[in-house]
Amino acid sequence: MNPTHAPASHARWTEDPVLTVEHLTMRFGGLTAIDDLSFSVGRGDITALIGPNGAGKTTVFNCVTGFYKPTEGRILLRRGAKPSDAAIAELTRSGRQYDRDGENGIYLLERMNDFRITAIAGVARTFQNIRLFGGMTVLENLLVAQHNHLMRASGYTIGGLIGLPGWRREAERAKDKAIAWLERIDLIDRADDPAADLAYGDQRRLEIARAMCTDPRLLCLDEPAAGLNPRESSELNDLLRSIRDRDGVSVLLIEHDMGVVMQISDHIVVLDYGKKIADGAAAAVRDDPKVIAAYLGVDDEEVDEVEEALHQNDPQGSANAQLGEGDRA
Repeated sequence: MNPTHAPASHARWTEDPVLTVEHLTMRFGGLTAIDDLSFSVGRGDITALIGPNGAGKTTVFNCVTGFYKPTEGRILLRRGAKPSDAAIAELTRSGRQYDRDGENGIYLLERMNDFRITAIAGVARTFQNIRLFGGMTVLENLLVAQHNHLMRASGYTIGGLIGLPGWRREAERAKDKAIAWLERIDLIDRADDPAADLAYGDQRRLEIARAMCTDPRLLCLDEPAAGLNPRESSELNDLLRSIRDRDGVSVLLIEHDMGVVMQISDHIVVLDYGKKIADGAAAAVRDDPKVIAAYLGVDDEEVDEVEEALHQNDPQGSANAQLGEGDRA
């Protein structure tokens, strides 16, 4: 377990962010999907991005992972030692995509293509709809995630075909990593089975393990608990905590299952119609009347009425049940 993991009250998302989104705006023609959004993901934190359907959560993910180029704003990823403000300002002025020195680096993701964000900046992503290679075996799905390392070891030539020593060492390392992940997600006995033959929850965990085989610093998960039963959701929670604590990887997730969100999140950011309406620790966000109103589909003018009604019905202002009731159409 990572001994540096501290309670969310330490607010690592402001003190030591791995990802900083500043004034992000995304327009599609006359539609503003994301409107001047700023938030951070703490190093070694699990951060949940939540909100009703249509709030803009997947659009944010698409900007962070390079599928969309933002209309405005900066998306800064930090690796290693915390950079100085002067270093960040110099990179911003320079027009370059990143500055890297060994394990330390700063990356302006809005300037990078999606494959470079994965290969160079170290951001991995899963999707709402599972995208495994169903015809490949479970083991092969984890090996293919390490393709870039194997290609470098081959010298981008036929080094793999003729079995260069460097390539053989890298191939063995890739296999060892894949087997280690199959053991962690309890699928080692299914290593030679087609991925499509796995149960749905097993496929979810395999997809996360495949993303982790790319050695990310930031893992972005789009509704990882969607379609899972309670047992599978519990297994997912354990896996994500392990990734945070054992691997030291920061996690940014979109999730509608409020049970999962409240149990594992160090930090929650809430969107509604592309704007941020709450940002903080789970307990504070859970009881925020604006968040409750957004999930219940209440107009802004009625927020005070919702807050008053909540305090009348529950002196503690708990909103667990309200947040779990469903999303606005």
